[in-house]
Amino acid sequence: MNNRNRGKNTGDDALFGSEKQTGKLKLAVQDMQYLLTREYAEKAASELVGNRYRLKTRQIQAIRGASASDHQIRNRNLKQTGIGALKNRTIYLDGFNVLILLESLLSGAYIFEGLDGCFRDLSGIHGSYKKVKQTMEAVALIKAFFMKNKVQKLVWIFDQPVSNSGRIKQLIHEFALENNLNWEVELQFNPDKFLAGCSEVVISSDAWILDHCSCWFNLVGYLIREEQLFSNQIKLS
Repeated sequence: MNNRNRGKNTGDDALFGSEKQTGKLKLAVQDMQYLLTREYAEKAASELVGNRYRLKTRQIQAIRGASASDHQIRNRNLKQTGIGALKNRTIYLDGFNVLILLESLLSGAYIFEGLDGCFRDLSGIHGSYKKVKQTMEAVALIKAFFMKNKVQKLVWIFDQPVSNSGRIKQLIHEFALENNLNWEVELQFNPDKFLAGCSEVVISSDAWILDHCSCWFNLVGYLIREEQLFSNQIKLS
């Protein structure tokens, strides 16, 4: 098992670990919502808000992930499906998006609940995915969810251009065989577009996918509640 950890960055406690900082970030998200609702571009809105509250780069990244316009929030809420609708269904899972978020959660990194109820982290793959200590624990959580809720089939979608996507595909494929799971693992050159056009339930916290897909399920929020997972979560709504 790899010894890498997807935990906090140095300095994250100073940026996110106090009530003073989280209070400032909540106000910043409110301002972002106001500007996005009035059709300001996200980049321009985040620059304005970042300057107003004197936010650091990672704080701006957090508020951008947590923010949405009134229209986006309504649209996403209308398309969100409950746990009862998943039985005997095929579900498509945004592989790197969900896996990295769960790895971050399990390693004690800060995760942020946005205006749409989705959790997001500050990690990125930067063109190459590297397995960490929490990878298989994250996969096991998804297995428990799959079995408990009698999902018919789970299809993992990974970015083919990302380095090591073939290795994680093989790892999850072997795990599924060992545990007799009805899972498929696919590599797609444009997974966001593929998932956005999918007619089945999608699991992702990617804002563009949520805005364009037919229906989606908040897996990480479900796991935090049902499995009572400890997390350094910050509610920015």
